[in-house]
Amino acid sequence: MFDTLSDRLQAVFDRLRGKGKLTEEDVDAALREVRLALLEADVNFKVVKSLQAAIRAKAVGSEVMESLTPAQHVVKIVHDELVELLGGGQSKLDLGGSPPAAVLLVGLQGAGKTTAAAKLALHLRKQGRRPLLVAADVYRPAAIDQLMQLGRQLDIPVFAEGQNVKPPDICEHAMKRARENANDVVLLDTAGRLQVNDDLMRELEQIRRRVAVQETLFVADAMTGQEAVNVAEQFHARVPLTGLVLTKMDGDARGGAALSIRSVTGVPVKFVCTGEKPDALEPFYPDRIASRILGMGDVLSLIEKAQEHVDGAQAAALEKKLRTATFGLDDFLDQLQQIKKMGSLSQIMEMIPGLGGMARKLGPAQLDDGQLKRVEAIIYSMTFAERRNPKVLDGSRKRRIARGSGTSAQEVNQLLNQFAQMQAMMKQFTRQRVPKQMRRLMAQGGAPGGLPPGFPGVH
Repeated sequence: MFDTLSDRLQAVFDRLRGKGKLTEEDVDAALREVRLALLEADVNFKVVKSLQAAIRAKAVGSEVMESLTPAQHVVKIVHDELVELLGGGQSKLDLGGSPPAAVLLVGLQGAGKTTAAAKLALHLRKQGRRPLLVAADVYRPAAIDQLMQLGRQLDIPVFAEGQNVKPPDICEHAMKRARENANDVVLLDTAGRLQVNDDLMRELEQIRRRVAVQETLFVADAMTGQEAVNVAEQFHARVPLTGLVLTKMDGDARGGAALSIRSVTGVPVKFVCTGEKPDALEPFYPDRIASRILGMGDVLSLIEKAQEHVDGAQAAALEKKLRTATFGLDDFLDQLQQIKKMGSLSQIMEMIPGLGGMARKLGPAQLDDGQLKRVEAIIYSMTFAERRNPKVLDGSRKRRIARGSGTSAQEVNQLLNQFAQMQAMMKQFTRQRVPKQMRRLMAQGGAPGGLPPGFPGVH
């Protein structure tokens, strides 16, 4: 979402780095470009103005002007101000008190509340909670069926009473059911509504009076732009919000809403949805978002994804194979499947410092996730003996594999050449007695300085 803004800001900082010393004129010129970049990204004008003033006040100080690396000081100042703009630190859900805790999800129709509710339920279950989803949207056709289906898919209970019961009654009955079944978090999925619809807004107020709601989360479509900020303000005036959930953060919108909404409403962003999959929900970390925007990567999020999706036993076994130079195509396939669980290639590269810009330059044509599927198909079309010893593959076998995988003999040869290069690299590292920490990093699908040679999809 922040690709265009990130490219513009990095271009500004690259020009500053080309100067030995900075003058006030240099800083002012850079800040004009920063202001234009933020406005083009649809950031609220008042937010841009206050951000620019805060950056300038710190950037023209003697500590920066007389520094040996003034450009780096300016980058740090911009980073710190972006973090402050986005909320300073992570804001967690407040689910304390006697269970069950009620979380009310509100917002406009089409913002993604139902899927966000399911994603949040899965996130809470991973933390050891026992969530209950509540189908309180009785107005949208198939809304109840959608939540029921998501509940079955994720194995999370759903409370529903059909379309003939009023939402405040449904929510009250759901709390009773949660106490009976020892559910400690109740997620109330309400209907989408316009903030000017007085009857539906009163309905939310009734739910809050009859249910002890601990968190009221406004679900906003990040692609709506500045209108999302205005709507959140008006919802907050009627139903006090405690947090925001931004959906569709993997889209190609300009991202201004994400940068403005916290500053304008005073309500912290607590979660962002980064894809369609049920696990595509991330806690909102202002410092990590600021680092991504400035092209610094997001190593902490990458490590967390690896810890969540990479099997520790498999990683240890792979480390042993690397040491003994017995890394085979089956192991390569295992690594590809674990990488796929962590997200798309472009998302992974965005988190690696220095590779975000490369990911955008390569573009979707070269960072093709479909390439991973073709590699999987090629390896699955081999016999176990061929996977263990690819040297037995002659022209006839390669043609058979190409037919079986729906690819070409050229693609089969390309994969084998890439794999041979990777094997050679592994042996070289083993001979040089690579430190244990670096071997472990390689075993978890990475390599020092970026992706390993022959990484599928990177040409």
